[in-house]
Amino acid sequence: MRLLLVEDDDHVAAALSAVLARHGFQVVHARSGEEALKALLPADKEPFGVVLLDLGLPDQDGYEVCGKIRKRSAIPVIMVTARSDVRSRIHGLNLGADDYVVKPYDTGELLARIHAVARRRTAGEDTGPTPLAALRIGQVHIELPTRRVSVDGQEVQLTRKEFDLLALLAQRPGVVFRREQIISEVWRTSWEGTGRTLEVHVASLRSKLRLPALVETVRGVGYRLVPPSG
Repeated sequence: MRLLLVEDDDHVAAALSAVLARHGFQVVHARSGEEALKALLPADKEPFGVVLLDLGLPDQDGYEVCGKIRKRSAIPVIMVTARSDVRSRIHGLNLGADDYVVKPYDTGELLARIHAVARRRTAGEDTGPTPLAALRIGQVHIELPTRRVSVDGQEVQLTRKEFDLLALLAQRPGVVFRREQIISEVWRTSWEGTGRTLEVHVASLRSKLRLPALVETVRGVGYRLVPPSG
């Protein structure tokens, strides 16, 4: 995967580029917002899969760069910055960023987030003539395009995040999803401070579906959807 790294600190960029290269990424380094926007223009090259965008750039604010990228492309953007306050995160996500990582960060977590946003983009593309439209897990029927859920033919009203959580687990029944992965995929944020939110949504989902055994807790790891026997 080609990755655009927008970072004005050459030492930081060199270290991160080396790590990313070891994990199979082809890294293009831009030192300013203008360089980043120019790098996205050539149509004769393989498109970038992800943009890692620092906010403290020398020529223009990273928020401005994100806005310009989003106007011309749907490429996933991960903001990587030392700005850790909630307002900064909200502002970045509202501008169209797909994720927001605060420095200093764990390299493993950053790599996981890169793969997560790349998967979301791939899942949203039309990759065949018969895209997945519905899922059925026992008596639970999930209509993905209309975001409707029914149990034994009776529609169940779910919130946006409850639906996203159920749809994520239902796409791979029996597979354990780590808590960190669920938070990243559904809430598009980090695990820190969001664990209780996930627990509340799981409890609400079990209650609304009236199938408490459908979503199983895997202690110390995460959750998985268990198809009803028979």
